Amino acid sequence: MTAKNGTTSARAAVVRKVGTPFTMEQIEVGAPREDEVLVRMAGAGVCHTDALCRSGFPVPMPIVLGHEGAGVVEAVGPKVKNVKPGDHVVLSFNSCGHCKSCMDEHPASCAQFLPFNFGGVRLADGSTPLSQGGAPIHGMFFGQSSFATHAIARAINTVKVPSSLPLELLGPLGCGVQTGAGAVINSLHPGPKDSLAIFGGGAVGLSALLGARAIGVQKVYVVEPIEARRTLAKELGATAAFDPRGGGDVIAAIKEASGGGVTHALDATGIPAVIGQAISCMLPGGVVGMLGVPPPDAQVPATLLDLLVKMVTLRPITEGDANPQTFIPQMVQLHQQGKFPFDRLITKFRFDEINEAFHASETGKAVKPVLVF
Repeated sequence: MTAKNGTTSARAAVVRKVGTPFTMEQIEVGAPREDEVLVRMAGAGVCHTDALCRSGFPVPMPIVLGHEGAGVVEAVGPKVKNVKPGDHVVLSFNSCGHCKSCMDEHPASCAQFLPFNFGGVRLADGSTPLSQGGAPIHGMFFGQSSFATHAIARAINTVKVPSSLPLELLGPLGCGVQTGAGAVINSLHPGPKDSLAIFGGGAVGLSALLGARAIGVQKVYVVEPIEARRTLAKELGATAAFDPRGGGDVIAAIKEASGGGVTHALDATGIPAVIGQAISCMLPGGVVGMLGVPPPDAQVPATLLDLLVKMVTLRPITEGDANPQTFIPQMVQLHQQGKFPFDRLITKFRFDEINEAFHASETGKAVKPVLVF
């Protein structure tokens, strides 16, 4: 409901203190400014990054998190040209649009990625579009703060999608699915004759598997401790899935299954010892992509001599090295062709079940929870 002052009344999941549950509260969402878009949310994915921020990764509080939103455009600012009211859209990460990386079509490497996505305010003036009784609530998380019935995004991170698709399920294309699939398709570029080991079979790791199979990679191995996720990985096309806690030698198992080692590997865990395993199972000249968020003081678990002798390249990857404006439509097209069944990863929860959704994600009961409004 829009008030006379242009604000929209919304229901939001607010985090007020580090480590506390989400609380459902009524807030006001301001009218979109020049390059902004007001979106009525249909669905929002639950991502590990949201959990990290709720648990202490530095963001200002109180804040509305959420960065895998999908919904319908209700209003746009005067400078917005790529979407209009009524369009179905997916919201992705925020970027400045004018640094060298952004100008080179690599917004995931934006020079101001951290403040644009974690600052909780508009960088131009420090304001927030969210408030409650006149008091500011931090928003603009990843340029959207989509854990609310309405969100303000920017044109640069708002991507139009076909209205024929189930909109409430598309939000994860904006981050988690994009990160995994993009790491393979945009960053590692394995060919059909190459091989890939994926460490971590959560939403990002299984999206990497889907991306690899979509571009024809034949040998894909998944390392994941949760049995149900290993089973799902094999259903989605994994050549084999290994249990790292099963007592066996995972490195030896991958080498035996692949014929000596793999050409590419992806770590979706951020655990140094696991990254060490990824390096150890590589063929000479291989590439290890690193997607997981490590502890702040973590070191690479390999010596320079190890890397030199094996000629292994370590490739940090953010947001799948994707330009959302082109990569989200690419994933949608692959899905429509039956080559990218990311919906198999999703478990739906009602919006007011947000705390239960996070618990399901943390315990491994759901691969990718999606909140449906």
